[in-house]
Amino acid sequence: MEQIQGDFTVKKESIGPPDRYLGADIRKVEDDGAKPFWTMSSNSYLDKAIKNLKAKPKESGLEYNKKLSDPNYSPKQPFTTASYRPELDTSEECTDDQVTLFQNLIGILRWAVELGRIDIGYEVSVLSRYLVSPRTGHLLQAIHVFKFLDIHKDNELAFRPNLPNLSLNYEEINEQTTYMKKAYPDAVEDLPPNAPVPRGKPLSMYVFVDSDHAGDKITRRSQTGILLYLNSAPIIWYSKRQATVESSTFGSEFVALRVASELIISMRYKLRMMGVPIEGPTHVFCDNEAVYKNSSIAHSTLKKKHNSICFH
Repeated sequence: MEQIQGDFTVKKESIGPPDRYLGADIRKVEDDGAKPFWTMSSNSYLDKAIKNLKAKPKESGLEYNKKLSDPNYSPKQPFTTASYRPELDTSEECTDDQVTLFQNLIGILRWAVELGRIDIGYEVSVLSRYLVSPRTGHLLQAIHVFKFLDIHKDNELAFRPNLPNLSLNYEEINEQTTYMKKAYPDAVEDLPPNAPVPRGKPLSMYVFVDSDHAGDKITRRSQTGILLYLNSAPIIWYSKRQATVESSTFGSEFVALRVASELIISMRYKLRMMGVPIEGPTHVFCDNEAVYKNSSIAHSTLKKKHNSICFH
């Protein structure tokens, strides 16, 4: 700070530990017996957004109805029901003012997801498909997401430096790695030639990937969901509709795994360019046994040619 004060005017009250970053609330947590870690939340950002929202529906011809205004109403999910599908909504089309309101709400919700509200990532993703021509049902669901956030607004992400407590079969992992090296002897990781010398403690990467097969009831396209961790700190959260229609659960899960692989390659390259050491391979977790076998066991035969392109 002394060096900065030599070149810039710094207010005394602004000197101290950081508590805000790009609209997010950040704080350092020092628990007894645990390493200090940082947390990030969107509480302050959402408080202001929810306060401004409660006056806007009336201006656009929609009431912030009694159910949403009732302090005793506590929604358990972002949408009014877990079975709601925006693509099947047949309510009236929004007026121009309502379209503008819907677009503003989705913009706020998108940034809330960026600030760590992973729990609404899927809902915001599917509603974002109707920014050009939303229906009143879509608008009411967006308002309901804000009600959900109003009730469950104390969530925060913890960026813990410790390794997660996962049960891994290293003997099986080493055996599969040996087979893969024999099957693909020329395969090497793409390393940046001008990367700085790694410094500090190495990080381990863990990725969880899933998809909902044919989740869109109209196009029958699946939704990919990905969580990427460095040690126990969530770094990337991803929810996006797939570009192709897959006729099987295997296909949708395999495509999701390909997207996750691309994110992994990109993140490992980026970390190395920042001089961060990486320990070992990335651990990827999925819940489809056929996908696991076809992508990790060297002698497993992949018969679907259009899916084999994902990795070959």
